[in-house]
Amino acid sequence: MKTYRYPKREMWDEIVARPRLDLAQLNETVSKVLADVKQRGDEAVKEYERKFDKADLSALAVTEQEMDDAEKLVTNELRDAIILAHHNIKVFHISQRFVGQKVKTQEGVVCWQKSVAIERVGLYIPGGTAPLFSTVLMLATPAKIAGCKEIVLCTPPNQEGKVHPAILVAARIAGVSKIYKIGGVQAIGAMAYGTESVPKVYKIFGPGNQYVMAAKQQVSMDEVAIDMPAGPSEVCVLADETANAEFVAADLLSQAEHGRDSQVLFITTSEQKLQEVQEEVEQQLQQLPRHDIAQAALDNSRYVLVSSTDEMMALSNAYAPEHLIIQTKNYEQMAEQVVNAGSVFLGPYACESAGDYASGTNHTLPTHGYATAYNGVNLDSYCRKITFQHLTKEGIVHIGRAVELMAEAEELDAHKNAMTVRIKSIK
Repeated sequence: MKTYRYPKREMWDEIVARPRLDLAQLNETVSKVLADVKQRGDEAVKEYERKFDKADLSALAVTEQEMDDAEKLVTNELRDAIILAHHNIKVFHISQRFVGQKVKTQEGVVCWQKSVAIERVGLYIPGGTAPLFSTVLMLATPAKIAGCKEIVLCTPPNQEGKVHPAILVAARIAGVSKIYKIGGVQAIGAMAYGTESVPKVYKIFGPGNQYVMAAKQQVSMDEVAIDMPAGPSEVCVLADETANAEFVAADLLSQAEHGRDSQVLFITTSEQKLQEVQEEVEQQLQQLPRHDIAQAALDNSRYVLVSSTDEMMALSNAYAPEHLIIQTKNYEQMAEQVVNAGSVFLGPYACESAGDYASGTNHTLPTHGYATAYNGVNLDSYCRKITFQHLTKEGIVHIGRAVELMAEAEELDAHKNAMTVRIKSIK
């Protein structure tokens, strides 16, 4: 990790920069796979499964027998942990239900909104370097609460054509409708366009590698909505002299082990804490099974020493992290200053892992600086707000002339006439 001590503002752009990838070749590859899946459907998907996941599949759908078998392969202790996490995620997202109300804007003019679930959604669950069964809970639970009629899940199989049993158990607990053994770009294409086996969905959710992210962005331009643009995972930790260096190092490494292109940023007001955290990171890094992955991520990362908590917070807002951990004595006060962040963790005991798994908040969050404009997945992500309005004759009297004048000024005569004929009808 590169260290910056009291950097001037002119250096902030360098500090908050994410790892840059050459996307030209990647996008070309993704585009070809998507076009092939769109044209040839299941046949193309199976070919790409053989090529990329080394799985020779006769059928793409997970069977009920496979679901039942998965139950026997997951320990009772892990199942109980999944049930606990599902409960907390469910409780938190139920609290987000929209309650619309009718609003009288003028006498005789009433407007309101109704929240309507997206009927068919697609969930992508990575299964490569880590089987993210927790993401099943994060994506399927709010979809179920929202009332989505069909929840389609795609996840890559292993070379034997099997899906990780914890993913299947989590899917059953969360209420997933259909599960398919498809990974990568071909999974995004199958859900976006539909194949003989996979139904076309209206919106795709879920994280993935750079190929999956590129595929989501490409299909969003003409076929299907997506949850958000995203990139590699990241965390920013803010710490003062009271922070626990062991905790901070553990938080930085928990994010670094996600992938080689992940990034962590540590910002502190204490020279001593900076040194303590650097030492802890080196010690803990050596114990990690995913040492090489974490080390590669740390190569993209920074330590920053600043002069005040205000500067610390300003730099964090400039970075707009996916995850923000605030380990300072005045964390509640600092939380009020957060402007750009996906999810915020307050105090020494709120590790990012809690939000990743079981506190109840959603871990599908904007990355790569998109937290300046996007929020993480929530219940509204699975709904549309449809507006309604009702006008009476009295309403025409109150707003009719204004509508005529505005339509006339915009030179839209048919718009004006639609109101004019109603005005005449009530005179």
